Amino acid sequence: MPDAATEMRDAASALPVEALRAALAAGDAARVSALLDPLHPADIADLIEQVTAPERQALLALWGREIDGEVLSEIDEAIREEVIGSLAPEVVAEAVRELDTDDVVDILEDLEEPAQERILEALPADDRAAVEQSLAYPEYSAGRLMQREVVTAPEHWTVGEAIDHLRGAEWLPDQFYHVVLVDPRMRPVGQVSLGRILSARREVRLRDITEETFHTLRATEPDSEVAYRFNQYHLISAPVVDDAGRLVGVITIDDAMAVLDEEHEEDMLRLAGVGDEASLSDGPVETVRRRLPWLVVNLATASLSAVVIAQFEATIAALVTLAALMPIVASTGGIAGTQSLAVAVRGLATRGLTSANARRVFRREVAAGLLNGLCLALILGLAGWGIFGDPLLGAVLGGAMIVNQMVAATGGLLVPLALNRLGFDPALASGTFVTTLTDVMGFFAFLGLASVVLL
Repeated sequence: MPDAATEMRDAASALPVEALRAALAAGDAARVSALLDPLHPADIADLIEQVTAPERQALLALWGREIDGEVLSEIDEAIREEVIGSLAPEVVAEAVRELDTDDVVDILEDLEEPAQERILEALPADDRAAVEQSLAYPEYSAGRLMQREVVTAPEHWTVGEAIDHLRGAEWLPDQFYHVVLVDPRMRPVGQVSLGRILSARREVRLRDITEETFHTLRATEPDSEVAYRFNQYHLISAPVVDDAGRLVGVITIDDAMAVLDEEHEEDMLRLAGVGDEASLSDGPVETVRRRLPWLVVNLATASLSAVVIAQFEATIAALVTLAALMPIVASTGGIAGTQSLAVAVRGLATRGLTSANARRVFRREVAAGLLNGLCLALILGLAGWGIFGDPLLGAVLGGAMIVNQMVAATGGLLVPLALNRLGFDPALASGTFVTTLTDVMGFFAFLGLASVVLL
């Protein structure tokens, strides 16, 4: 028999957007509720993002009072403020009231101040104070990422005392994985997983079954560092401390992995030159605003290729065939450079590429570029000879390919390393520089060799 999660996924995949649109067009609130209620909040958020802005307004008018905080937290940041602005204040207040503080902060930090105030005023006093304290930390820091709800226990407690405390607690977080052990000054000294608590005898002291790997995070620590440490040390949760070392919150693996996913997405978008906040919900003007600057930059750098080609005008005029073959060398070099660049940017992001192993990686890229160039040169040289009947033309093609493959492989590594050393984001500008480098060197090598060998 399929479990509930499977049935929910099947329901989500079986629901076409057209069915929702038909219900919206008919103004059938009951049908809209019947379509959305069985779905996971993430699937509902996806549907809200997929419909048009007018359809979204109709959806919120018919179904908005049933929306909950989990749906709001899952909605893309690009349209979240629009959705919240379309809901009655009491609906938003009720939706966020049951969320953990980290989820409330995640919703609030992308809103304008008036919208923030409306939500904060709806929260209970304790929750509002906790959220405001989290918002006081720098953006993209552990303090913004953490949840204030932490399960703690004195380190001298026994397993039995901890279990009795948990069972008698009036309130516990919806999800938690560890009990954090604290000293009398509320400084974390260790943590015990729920699995160890449940498997140990009641008389065992908590400090005797703490996790071997224990990391605390500073509230001002960048969230990228948090994600790295979770991934590097396989953490499930970690306590967050203030400057005095006192416990102020906890970060769980779902939040850390969300940061890691965002980092990967930002790197991919930056490499493509479309900005780090591009969204499918952006309008044409916003899309142009993000993309046009990099297209202008690329236009300027591409002019260097035109300058190089202009230097060999006489060569091209004497042998027009060269004009048809030039893009092959440059294009293949661009692809090779992108391959090397992607590996280098990923290595820098995960800290796998460092000054300690950069020399070894450089030697590998040089060797790989040479071998790729030799293989491609053999193929292209034979093809050039066979098609145009000129072995020297095939030799020129092969030689230019070897040169450009080595340039592409090493440039794809050295450009992001140099930008990173200078303090720039290597994902943001590397693609433009590497493409320009391979184009310029590809044209220069091919036309230069042609001038020497063929003329």
